[in-house]
Amino acid sequence: MPSPEPSLLLLIPAYNEEERIGPVLREFGDYYRTNYHGKFELVVVLNGCRDNTQGVVDEVSRDYPFIRSLNFPDPIGKGGALIEGLKLAPRADLVGYVDADGATSPQAFHDLAKRCRGRIDCVIGSRWLKDSVLHQSQTWVRRAFSRCFHLIVELLFWMNFQDTQCPAKVVRRGAIEKVHPQLQTADLAFDVNFLYVLKREGFHIIEVATEWTDKIGSKVTQSLLRSSLVMFLSVVRLRLVYSPLYNLLKPLRPLEAWIYGKLRAPVPGPRSDPNKE
Repeated sequence: MPSPEPSLLLLIPAYNEEERIGPVLREFGDYYRTNYHGKFELVVVLNGCRDNTQGVVDEVSRDYPFIRSLNFPDPIGKGGALIEGLKLAPRADLVGYVDADGATSPQAFHDLAKRCRGRIDCVIGSRWLKDSVLHQSQTWVRRAFSRCFHLIVELLFWMNFQDTQCPAKVVRRGAIEKVHPQLQTADLAFDVNFLYVLKREGFHIIEVATEWTDKIGSKVTQSLLRSSLVMFLSVVRLRLVYSPLYNLLKPLRPLEAWIYGKLRAPVPGPRSDPNKE
């Protein structure tokens, strides 16, 4: 009989995914029901959905009792959905997340979870390492924007990761509980916020090659310029948060909220003051 594996919670943030989330959930359900020898739970975090995503998840959950949802009727952003989902961390030894489009396969996510052992607190998948397997690459435009954003992140934070944005990560419960109050970026730059505070608190993170299939119909591709601008603003803001200048910029908070509102992006906000330790 195989040795029991750590309890594992998988989060999938979803925004208007009724067209494609059903097959993705069933694929994960079939795989983990057969191949995971430990407690497994999958939670879809619905973020202001205006379609029947909730109904699709409910239908799938009847066949797979370990799949359920959290529904936030108002838009809170992908990062906001993950911040809320990570509040469930006490339910499992390991917590991870992937996108709702199925770009990360169940096997690829399982491989990441297997690496989160010993002194390793966080494992992040990478599409840019030499041994990564890309069945369908991103368009050249998205690759160009991705590399520009990577350069900006490296200049601001010096984290030395090749792919902060790959939505395939697994983290230990204790690490999440330690950094969760510092998670405040609710848009697509959430991953930078997450990885930076993990490193800042001294947790051991490794980046490993992963298997990836870019999916047609990505919401990032559909609003690439606006999403990229929001992400740029958010990483600059995050850099300022962790600097002595942030308190001096308090009078500009209304302007900050106005800019995010104009860009139709969730306004970031601190859950605690990260400079008070």
